[in-house]
Amino acid sequence: MTSTRIPVRTGPHPQADRMAVAAFVCGLLGVLVFNIVLGPCAVLFGAAALYRGTIRRLRACLGLAFGALDIGLLVVLSAHSGTISWHL
Repeated sequence: MTSTRIPVRTGPHPQADRMAVAAFVCGLLGVLVFNIVLGPCAVLFGAAALYRGTIRRLRACLGLAFGALDIGLLVVLSAHSGTISWHL
C-alpha cells in the first residue's frame, strides 16, 4: 500500500506563514483572556508576517485587527474599572 503525500502550500518563507497563524491565534485568544500580552504579540506577529511576505495575508491582517481590538478592549475596560486588571 502506498501513501500519497499532499503537498503543503507554503510561500518563500514558511516562518512567515507560521507567524501569520500565530498572530491570528494570539489575537483571537486575547479577546477573551490575557489581552495585555496577547494583543501586542498579535500585532507584532501580524506585522512581521506581512513584512516577510506570507501567503496567509488574511490571517496576518486578522491578527493585526484582533490585536488592535485586544488593546482597545484593555484600554476601555481598564478605564472603566480604574486599574490595569479588569473583570466583567
